[in-house]
Amino acid sequence: MIERFLNYIENMIPSLIGAAIILIAGYFVTKLTLKLMTKGLTLKHVDTTIHKFLMSVVRVTFTIIIAVMALTVLKVPMTSIVTAIGTAGLAIGLALQDSLSNVAGGFIILFSKPFKCGDYISINGEEGTVDMISILYTRLLTIENKAVMIPNGTVSKATIVNLTAEEKRRLELKFSISYSDDHHKAMDIIRNVITADSRILHEPDEPLIAMCEHQDSAIILLLRVWVPTEQYWDMRFKFIEEVKEQFDANGITIPFNQLDVHLPSAQ
Repeated sequence: MIERFLNYIENMIPSLIGAAIILIAGYFVTKLTLKLMTKGLTLKHVDTTIHKFLMSVVRVTFTIIIAVMALTVLKVPMTSIVTAIGTAGLAIGLALQDSLSNVAGGFIILFSKPFKCGDYISINGEEGTVDMISILYTRLLTIENKAVMIPNGTVSKATIVNLTAEEKRRLELKFSISYSDDHHKAMDIIRNVITADSRILHEPDEPLIAMCEHQDSAIILLLRVWVPTEQYWDMRFKFIEEVKEQFDANGITIPFNQLDVHLPSAQ
């Protein structure tokens, strides 16, 4: 038995070497192909989202082809390989229905294009910049630079809010002032602050400043103004700070919540 085993190993050595060569060569061919694809897609200015997704699909496809070639060199009958792949495919398909759903979701995202790499989106409460769409997952980077991996199947079914899809956004802010303050003066202060910023947009609507609420302790003034999307947060923080500073300089108070308590007089 030992002699037969040694003879078997001796006869298999050429096949093992051939399979090893195919695996090694396949690794470098895959790496070279992906590198050439990257250069070609970059030169053609292919959308980054499609670029990364295609790279993911090609990598998986090459891996399967190389594995089949190596098994063939090892003299595994092709019929057995096909049968094994079919059986494994059925078993994997039943066991990994969610993964197949993710693959289908990836193609849906690719062709429907609800977002692209670089967009800032919100999906089921998760917010971040789209970093990559792979064959199974969409990868977001949060403001804190945390990586969030969301299955493509979930993404394709979810309500997606794309915060950077358009070139302009409407900025809405609310400011509270005391009932004893002159609201016309406060509105003029807000108007002067936004007018001094050349980045504000006058289309599709002119800036709106209006009294919108009478709360228990304050009057609420509403500001709505269109701004460039890439400047949204910078302008938001700037207006909040400058309005506060101008309110303080002009005697406009931002009141705290107040509660009047009336006690019945003792009999």
